[in-house]
Amino acid sequence: MFVPYLYEYSVSVRESSEEKIQTTIMRILFWGTPTYAVPTLVALSEAGHQIVGVVTQPDRRRGRGKQLVPSPVKQEAEKRGLPVFTPERIRSDQACQHQLASLNAEIFIVVAFGQILPTSVLEIPALGCWNGHGSLLPRWRGAGPIQWSILAGDTETGVGVMAMEQGLDTGPVLLEERCPIGLLDNADQLGQQLSHLTAELILKALPSIEAAGPGPETERLARLKPRPQLEESTYARMLKKEDFVLNWCDPALTLHRKVMGLYPGALTQWKTKRLKITATEPLIERLRQQLTPEAAALVGRWGTGTDQPGTILGIINELGIVVSSSGCPLLIREGQLEGKARSGGQTLIQQLGASNGDRLGSADQSSV
Repeated sequence: MFVPYLYEYSVSVRESSEEKIQTTIMRILFWGTPTYAVPTLVALSEAGHQIVGVVTQPDRRRGRGKQLVPSPVKQEAEKRGLPVFTPERIRSDQACQHQLASLNAEIFIVVAFGQILPTSVLEIPALGCWNGHGSLLPRWRGAGPIQWSILAGDTETGVGVMAMEQGLDTGPVLLEERCPIGLLDNADQLGQQLSHLTAELILKALPSIEAAGPGPETERLARLKPRPQLEESTYARMLKKEDFVLNWCDPALTLHRKVMGLYPGALTQWKTKRLKITATEPLIERLRQQLTPEAAALVGRWGTGTDQPGTILGIINELGIVVSSSGCPLLIREGQLEGKARSGGQTLIQQLGASNGDRLGSADQSSV
């Protein structure tokens, strides 16, 4: 399987000899749902903080069998023996709000919980509610900042620790850290990197938040001096089914960003079957230095925009297939044909049984 970028990280808290995070034990109520939030929960727990409870989304039906599946955060919390709360709508669940208030948490830490917290909840903890968000706010407020940063072609992103308020990711930012987005990074790889960076930044923020002490929010924030979000904001809207369908009339770079940003869900059609495409490289001269050596060697071999979009231009043994777009060609390195396991290189070529001149996509792509 082709993996253009591998990010290795231990879930244990990292300590450097130059700067070791020092803080007293805090009573924390943690809010989170997806895999992205798990490293922060692990880091807080392993740093010795008292996690008085974990709030996550209710179990959802998933898979072919439509079985109820707990969220990744719930699974981690139960492994650690932590109390778990799963309100369907925290805004209207007064009983759950009172129950959470009775836990006497000093601070609420929120990472990708999935619901907007009402004022009645935000006002509960003495040290406030703080959110670890996976973008450089105010760019990409909302639910899919990682996907949209890749889709938009951003060259860098990062994480921030933000004081929560009623608006959607509008609060002032206490700490922020940036990281580059590589051309061959997909959303899963970037998400793993940012999730661990979020955990680090939350731990780094806690001593300052604790030192600022309790009190009215305006006074606490005045002592902390977080950065207000004054720049123009961009919104990471919820993705729709049609967003995942590849349009071969788009340029190669747009197609590539869609494959990597919507990983592993970008779709096209191969004859009568669906084909997920999970790894590509745009064969563009100005990007040659960012490509793998084998892909860079293919740049310039075919004309640009001279063939009907979606046409297979080349079958490259052990590597993949080259497909035309509205401009430069796109190398498909990995995919998953309907009814088959994900594969790359020669295995993918054999599964498709493709020949030069065959076409990907369909006349009615909305049916994919």
